Amino acid sequence: MRAVQRGPLIGLLAQSGLLGVLSATVGLGGPGWVVGVLCCLGMAAVLARSLGRHRIHRLGPADWVTLLRATLVCGVAALVADAFDRAAPVPTLVLLAVVALVLDAVDGRVARRTRTASRFGARFDMEVDAFLILILSVYVSRSVGPWVLAIGVARYAFVVAGGLLPWLCGTMPPRYWAKVVAATQGIVLTVAVTELLPHPVTDAALLGALVLLAESFGRQVWWLWRHRDITAPSGGRPRPQSIDGQRPLQAWADGSGLTGAGLTGAGLTGAGLTGAGRRERA
Repeated sequence: MRAVQRGPLIGLLAQSGLLGVLSATVGLGGPGWVVGVLCCLGMAAVLARSLGRHRIHRLGPADWVTLLRATLVCGVAALVADAFDRAAPVPTLVLLAVVALVLDAVDGRVARRTRTASRFGARFDMEVDAFLILILSVYVSRSVGPWVLAIGVARYAFVVAGGLLPWLCGTMPPRYWAKVVAATQGIVLTVAVTELLPHPVTDAALLGALVLLAESFGRQVWWLWRHRDITAPSGGRPRPQSIDGQRPLQAWADGSGLTGAGLTGAGLTGAGLTGAGRRERA
C-alpha cells in the first residue's frame, strides 16, 4: 500500500468506527447514517486528492491531529442530521464539538514544535474548521433562525466570490484579530447548541459574532482591493512586489500562502481557523 493512501484510509476507518460507537451509544437514525457515511467518504476522497496534488507521501504529526478533528466533525454532522428527525443527544454533540475546537489549538502547536508546518496542513485545518462551523450553524439555525446560517456559509461564499473576482484570491499579511474573531464563531455556536443561556442572551451573542465576522471580512476585502495590483494572482501565482515598504510576498515560494479562498493561514474564513494561522507562521 502506498504511504500516500494511508492517511485517508485510516481516517475513513476511524470515522466509520466513530459512527458505529455513536450508533451503539446514543443511536443513529437513517439521516445520521447517510450524512455520516457521505462525510466519511467525502473526507477521504478530498484528503487523498489534496495529498496527491501537494505531492505529500505521508501526513505530518500535526496533520494526524487535524485528521482526528475531521473524524469528530463527521460525528457532529451525523448527529445534526439526525436532529431533524428526533431529539439530538446534545451532551454528546457538544462534547465532540468542544474537543474538535480544543484540538484546533493543539495541531498548530504540534506543527510548530515539530517544524512540520505546511501549506497543505494549513488548508486541511482550514477546511475542517469551516465544515464544523457550517454544521453547528445549521443546528443552531433550527431554534434561532435561518440568519445564523450566514456564519457558516460566509467562508464558502468568499470562495465563490473569489472565483468571480480574482483579486479576492490575493494573499494578505496575518492578522491576530482575525484569529480571535474566528475562534469566537466556534465558541459562540457551541454555547448556543447547549441552550443553557436565555434565548435573548444567545441571540445577542450570535448577532455579535456575526457582526465581528462581517467586520473582519470587510477589512480583508478592503485590504485586498487596495492592494489588488500587487497581490492578485497572475497565472496562479501572486506577484512578489513589496507592499508599503514591507518584505515581498513570497507565499508560493515559501509555502506561507493559501489559494482558493484568498486567505492566509491567519485570515478569517468564518470557520474558526486558528490552527491554520499558527501553522503557517511555524
